Amino acid sequence: MISKHFSEAELTCKCGCGQLIVDTALIGVLEFIRARFMRPVHILSGNRCPAHNAECGGAPNSQHLVGKAADIYIDGIPLDSIAKAAEQARADGIGIYPDQGFVHVDTRNYKARWTG
Repeated sequence: MISKHFSEAELTCKCGCGQLIVDTALIGVLEFIRARFMRPVHILSGNRCPAHNAECGGAPNSQHLVGKAADIYIDGIPLDSIAKAAEQARADGIGIYPDQGFVHVDTRNYKARWTG
């Protein structure tokens, strides 16, 4: 386990390459969000290798490449509520993707907000 509620498998690149880079500040954001709602936070995408990032249409400078991002959702919780909790957790980057049903949170060291 990386933390009390998040495992290596949840944040490892989903292509099967085994790459795992995780920023400790990101884990803090995820744990804060989980504590806020007292429900599991589902991670659709954590760390990505360059090939997998390209396959899933990630930005060339994606924070997923350096272990500073996760795409998340929580069953039964509106995306805007998750984004608000991410704001309270001091996430740097927060993107809401209503069509895909997730919120992107990251620790990029500068503030960025968007809707995808």
